[in-house]
Amino acid sequence: MRLWIKDPIAILADGAERGVVVEDGVIVELVGKGRAPQAHDMVFDAGRHVILPGLVNTHHHFFQTLTRAHPEAINKELFPWLKALYPIWTRNVTPETFRLGTRLALTELLMSGCTTAADHHYLFPAGLEGAMDIQVEEAQRLGIRMTVSRGSMNLSEKDGGLPPDGAVQDEDTILADCERVLQKYHDPSDGAFIQVALSPCAPFTVTKNLMKQSVALAEKYDCRLHTHLGETRDENDYCEHHFQCRPVDYLEEVGWLNDRVWLAHGIHFNDEEVKKLGHHCVGVCHCPTSNMVLASGQCRTKELEAAGSPVGLGVDGSASNDNSNLMESVRHALMINRLTYDATVSHFDALRWATEGSARCLGREDIGRIAVGKQADMSFYTLDELRFSGGGDPLATLVLCGAHSADRVMIAGDWKVEDTIPVHMDIERLRHEHGQAAKRFLESITG
Repeated sequence: MRLWIKDPIAILADGAERGVVVEDGVIVELVGKGRAPQAHDMVFDAGRHVILPGLVNTHHHFFQTLTRAHPEAINKELFPWLKALYPIWTRNVTPETFRLGTRLALTELLMSGCTTAADHHYLFPAGLEGAMDIQVEEAQRLGIRMTVSRGSMNLSEKDGGLPPDGAVQDEDTILADCERVLQKYHDPSDGAFIQVALSPCAPFTVTKNLMKQSVALAEKYDCRLHTHLGETRDENDYCEHHFQCRPVDYLEEVGWLNDRVWLAHGIHFNDEEVKKLGHHCVGVCHCPTSNMVLASGQCRTKELEAAGSPVGLGVDGSASNDNSNLMESVRHALMINRLTYDATVSHFDALRWATEGSARCLGREDIGRIAVGKQADMSFYTLDELRFSGGGDPLATLVLCGAHSADRVMIAGDWKVEDTIPVHMDIERLRHEHGQAAKRFLESITG
């Protein structure tokens, strides 16, 4: 069946003024101004919609939806924020609460127009060994694409790291489960719904050997590598004290300067480090909302892109962003980058980071653009709300006037959101069940 998505208000694609034709989950034709499709069987009238490529989220921590605006952690920078929350997470994240946190985060992302999400899950207290399986089940339930990032921590407080002992696993356990998850779920083919990345957490939570062993596994199974790097000055100080080098030098020492790698944050890099990362095509996920909430700093997006690094966009954890809305992060990216640079940073830059740039970070060429041969992943927004009244340029209006939710979302040619509601999710029930679970995280500190 060939579906003509007809006559949108605007669309982020060249030569598609009259829309696109979708067949078997793939975009097969762009319909230019004054033209009609070569052939079609059905029509969807997009006359109320502005269409974007499906947004791609390249960094998140789904379980943190359970500790948004937590009283122990608000108004803190990264290290004290982590020290406050690690014990709470370690005591309270169970398979049941983890499932609800994952379900809520994925649903929020989908409703904002996100069609592919990468989650960096690094917390494995006793009993949560099946975390990756839970995430795959929840992504499949919603019908969203996901890069399941098997994170890890094996350096606890007693070894000079930041997390408590109960939050970490030993190296053999980690590597065995990484290989299990890769064998069971990783699909490197075009159109894949589930892919796997290996994601040791950060220099202050993992050993050098675990970083090196992760590279070996990534090469064996042809998967991506992900970690936090360059987020705070505290991290720089930690690396200089423990490793006698800066974070990018540490990355090079453990074999992570290659095009399999994308990093979260990438704020505190000097000119030489930016050039080195770009030369090796290391991707960087820009997390503007989290960076502002935690006062971490400002990512050098323009310099990184100019040097050759793909730059993507992420909401980051829902306890350092306090929501999972990727469309909101597009607006925040525009604003913080204008403040960092100047008014020449445009809405097209922010949208590129959230789509094509993010797809490059995940190593995917089949998503991130509306073009012939790409997956039919698209997000449809209306301009009916008061906030949009008077908007002149429709694409700029979405970003500058603050679009929050998609009216419709299509993934692989199938509708996953209709009239702002996911087709496979009871929103009221999810809100109640997740809210009840989150209350237990508060009760754990109030008695």
